[in-house]
Amino acid sequence: MYIERTEYMQHFKPFFHRDVVKVLTGIRRCGKSVMLNLIQEELVQEGLPRSSMLLINFESMKEPFVTNLKETYAHIKGFVKEQGKKVYLFFDEIQELEGWEKLVNSCMIDFACDIYITGSNANLLSGELATYLGGRYVEFTIFPLSFKEVLPTLQGTKQEAFQTYLKRGGMPFLYQVAMNEESSAKYLEDIFDSIIIKDIARRENIRDIKLLRRIILFLMANMGNTFSAQSIVAYLKSENRTLSMETLYNYIEYGKRAFLIHSIPRYDIEGKGLLKFQEKIYLADHGFREALFGSARTAINQTLENIVCQELLRRGFTVRVGKQKTKEVDFVGIKQEKKIYVLVSYLLASPETEEREFGVLESIQDNYPKYVLSMDPILRNRSGIVHQHITDFLLGSW
Repeated sequence: MYIERTEYMQHFKPFFHRDVVKVLTGIRRCGKSVMLNLIQEELVQEGLPRSSMLLINFESMKEPFVTNLKETYAHIKGFVKEQGKKVYLFFDEIQELEGWEKLVNSCMIDFACDIYITGSNANLLSGELATYLGGRYVEFTIFPLSFKEVLPTLQGTKQEAFQTYLKRGGMPFLYQVAMNEESSAKYLEDIFDSIIIKDIARRENIRDIKLLRRIILFLMANMGNTFSAQSIVAYLKSENRTLSMETLYNYIEYGKRAFLIHSIPRYDIEGKGLLKFQEKIYLADHGFREALFGSARTAINQTLENIVCQELLRRGFTVRVGKQKTKEVDFVGIKQEKKIYVLVSYLLASPETEEREFGVLESIQDNYPKYVLSMDPILRNRSGIVHQHITDFLLGSW
């Protein structure tokens, strides 16, 4: 069973049949391969014969030619000759083929084709492909499922569904088959280990995989907190491990390239500029933290923040952590001329908490939308600031 990701499809459609390579990037197992299948089905619905489409999965050894550039090209050339007309090429996890940039460029030059590729590395387009294609590509980042996407697959009330989403996260497979909590956690642990080994250690030639894993786990445990290199160094020192700052920052960059973590910089709201060395780390999917650390009620605020951060990114916002004098706004979302301010709190359990959350937004002197999100059953709008249940925010059209 596929979960129809209609919002993504609406972004893809204008580029169907166009002379640009469609590049789908995102974390491993977030649904990129399924999107390739859904695109094929959409094209078939438009009337294209399925025989004009060729799908190659470069992670599979089913076809021996996938490990060799020339043999792959020869296979594609034979397919094109056999069809004798425009073909549609789908290359899944193409970064596994050494020299794949030359393959894509050659296909664009040599054949009448429409190309769609996926990859699990944020630097997929930073190298030769960008040089070869010279702007003849468009990139789409695919995220794990949103609450809006998983809601139709779950039974019970909206709030019960959200509790499930809090525990599982948004990896599509978890909503396609019946799995208990233990099985779901095991599946996420396996994906995490696969990302560490295949998408980071192997790709970046890291030998000390245990150390890499410890660093990433430390960042996961501290998601939503201001990143401190010193705290990581101190943590490693307590375990009798040493690491240079350069290597530490490299490891973090590798985690970002694999789409496992996001670093969100701070933004001076009044000065309208970025603040250096004050980033926060968030995860590509909060389910990883739940699986590896368990559901800790003390971390609920971090989990809710992570969900909101991912939703803003999913909707195309540039996300910043806002600094308003001595106070903080969890997120400032910026998209073209649009801007929103968001504060996330599990519960406004006291007048002091309510004053703290609303007060910082009231001090911002502009007219952009401002939200306080929580799990409170009773909502209190104030001074033009919208107090909204987090589920309504995630399902809304802001």
